[in-house]
Amino acid sequence: MNAKKADKIATAVFYAISIFIVTLLGTFIAYIIYKGGAMIKPSFLFGNPKLSGAGGGIGPQLFNSFYMLIISLIITVPVGIGAGIYLAEYAKEGKILNFIRMSLETISSLPSIVIGMFGLLVFVNMAGWGYSILAGALSVSILNIPSMTRISENAIKTASKRVKEASLGLGASKWQTLAKLTVPIAMSEILTGIILASGRIFGEAAAFLYTAGLSSGGLNFNNISLLGNKSAFSLFRPAETLAVHIWKLNSEGTVIDAVQIANGTSAVLIIAVLLFNIIARLLGNRLMRSYGGK
Repeated sequence: MNAKKADKIATAVFYAISIFIVTLLGTFIAYIIYKGGAMIKPSFLFGNPKLSGAGGGIGPQLFNSFYMLIISLIITVPVGIGAGIYLAEYAKEGKILNFIRMSLETISSLPSIVIGMFGLLVFVNMAGWGYSILAGALSVSILNIPSMTRISENAIKTASKRVKEASLGLGASKWQTLAKLTVPIAMSEILTGIILASGRIFGEAAAFLYTAGLSSGGLNFNNISLLGNKSAFSLFRPAETLAVHIWKLNSEGTVIDAVQIANGTSAVLIIAVLLFNIIARLLGNRLMRSYGGK
């Protein structure tokens, strides 16, 4: 077999694998949307539990998921990017750096239920916050920060190779090079880490079950306080997310139409993740064009 024929066969195999994976994922998404698409309507999306039909709507859970996403990213993104900058530009190679990287890889490979139990012990019980949004956000941040750090580190290292010496040679300081050139150039790869972290936040159930807890009823948007438990924006109130809501419906089944609501919630969760990814990509491409001068 000559090299050209072997190359064609390998190319065909890789194309077949790619098509199979894309078809499998597309079928999976289409099936979920097909099963739950009929439930997606305003009364279901924005209604309160037990007020919009037999099982109620998912308005509070939908808000909780997006609010948890925002709070978690506020914690994860600065810490992850900052740690990536430190590891890529300031840390010296040696045993300490190897230990830090090994610790990050170990934490990122932990099951989410272990992190949930840790959050239950530390944030819920020892800190005295109870089941709350802050406890859930901190717990899921522990899961996301290691991967965010490694992605940021690799992206910054790659970007630094192209601009670091030229920028320093023109008289810019190390911080100016990082802030004005390296980080913006690496933003496309960093955005990938943010999207991966967001997907994990949306789909996480075990960690939130032990830290954010379960909740029922409506939310009070008239009070904008971040403290207490009477405001929808409070960081110290229980918050049942969409993923936890699906688990509760399938495990407890306390309402008549639990299966239909679980299917509809799953479809909403998939659509929300897809929309977030698309919007994040569009913003990332626009950001890259603005920094690239196009």
